[in-house]
Amino acid sequence: MIDPQSLLTLSDELRRCMESNRAILDEHRSDVRPLRDSTRRIQPRPATAISLVATDGGNNRIQFDPFLVQLVRVVDSSQNELCLEVVTPTSDVRALSRRQFSDGGTALGRLMQFLGVETLWDLSPMIPRPPAAGELPRPPNSHWVQDYRDLVEWAVLFELVRNRDFGTDTLIIRDGFLRSKIFSGDRNLFARYREGLQEGIERQWTKRRRRIYLAGVAKHSQVLQRYRLAMAIEGVMQTTYPCYVEVPRALELKTYRYAEFARGDDQAIQGGEENKFVGGKMFFVKFGSRPYDPVWPVDLWQSQSKEAQTVFGYMLADAVDGFPVPFYPRCLQKAHENAALVDFDMDILQAEIFTALRESLGADAQALDVFRLLDPDPSSARYK
Repeated sequence: MIDPQSLLTLSDELRRCMESNRAILDEHRSDVRPLRDSTRRIQPRPATAISLVATDGGNNRIQFDPFLVQLVRVVDSSQNELCLEVVTPTSDVRALSRRQFSDGGTALGRLMQFLGVETLWDLSPMIPRPPAAGELPRPPNSHWVQDYRDLVEWAVLFELVRNRDFGTDTLIIRDGFLRSKIFSGDRNLFARYREGLQEGIERQWTKRRRRIYLAGVAKHSQVLQRYRLAMAIEGVMQTTYPCYVEVPRALELKTYRYAEFARGDDQAIQGGEENKFVGGKMFFVKFGSRPYDPVWPVDLWQSQSKEAQTVFGYMLADAVDGFPVPFYPRCLQKAHENAALVDFDMDILQAEIFTALRESLGADAQALDVFRLLDPDPSSARYK
């Protein structure tokens, strides 16, 4: 416990720190004050007029697993399994890259063909480049598997927009923003990706008379986190009805460490640098009708940002019925539930891991029974 004298010292330090940072809070309040007059009420639209399709890759990391197996499984809100792969940080990247083009190819392979790249490490700098002949291999970095899963999700979205036949106007919701830095910036691949996605949207209307809307809903945002307190003090979005407000690019530029993650086509048109990584326009959205209902950061496809009222009107009915997270799009929660393997499914997958290990170990398999009962992190007991 902190003794009384230390508590007094700590209190003085905190007050001094808060006072020295008061100017920052005042600046934040000045930044968000104009948003009060820019907030718009969401007008509900009939849910029967549009289909909502969400995609999610889950997070299927095995609890006990010496090889750090990651199940790459992308499922939509209608329980359609769009991708299923098993990858580990030590997977042969060359073989994984070739797999994208074999047996008819995968969604990621078809995206790579569209972008004109032949290898995963040319597609993304996050994918480790295999060592050259005579070069010592580098220790594996487990983070690239998550980036690979993200690439697969982008590829599935690309294929949905360009190749699927939709019976009605459709809103496709991605788990996460419509912007990414995992595509190679040197080749400007994300800009080409955005062009292909826009072509798909326009082709759906030209050939099938179907409107395809794109949105990306994030659970967290640095911009919202930075300005949340200022918005509460200034009463921004504390309405008794569902509402939304467009987030100025200036607020994003003040928040993000790398300006290119906030630089959209509007900055490029005004003479700024080329937009390499941003496909969406950010909005803050509140689907609840109480002043303190949760606010979510949402990206709308840049060419559709003027149709925010339409898109959020379609999302409203689905978000109001959100469960277990209230006022969060239900279709996105369903996609996550479908993609994530939990409970009995995860137990079955874990049993398959043990079976494969037993077959691999042969006579040494008896050590597995003892090893699986050992606590992998005994030091964690100090936090209980």
